[in-house]
Amino acid sequence: MTVQDSENSSRRGRRSSTMGGMPLNDMPWWRWRSQVRSALHMLSAPAFQQDVWLAGVDGYGDVTDAVYRLVEDTWLDHWSAEKYVGTVFRDAQEAALVDGAVLRVLRIMHQVGPDAPVHAYLNHPDWPEAVQAAREAHVRLATGDGDDPEAEPRTLEVLRVLTRSA
Repeated sequence: MTVQDSENSSRRGRRSSTMGGMPLNDMPWWRWRSQVRSALHMLSAPAFQQDVWLAGVDGYGDVTDAVYRLVEDTWLDHWSAEKYVGTVFRDAQEAALVDGAVLRVLRIMHQVGPDAPVHAYLNHPDWPEAVQAAREAHVRLATGDGDDPEAEPRTLEVLRVLTRSA
């Protein structure tokens, strides 16, 4: 695995502050959704994982970066995606699919460690189940947004350009 330098990583130094347990964050809902979709897309694509993550291709981050994109701004590692129905997620089904993917991926991350090499994730016995859960969530969100779920995952640079403020 190639360690990504800070400009190619989606990881940030720390989370936003909180007030009463809710994050104070000025990130618009569509950026949150874009981050979650990007992560789910990469986590749901075994060929991408082999050809990009395992091969150490620059520009996409690694599996840990994808997990951070999935949970960092939304705090989906602390509460259900249901909290964001009507903002980040269209309906309870989208939220339930995202929750299923988050729980499976986080369980594996906690078992192998957040900075484990890519092959530790890909060889984990529960990885195929996590990939399938991410796939179901990815397809639902992409289809809901009118995008092709079969398109190749975008680089982190493209994601940054797409999520810049207007």
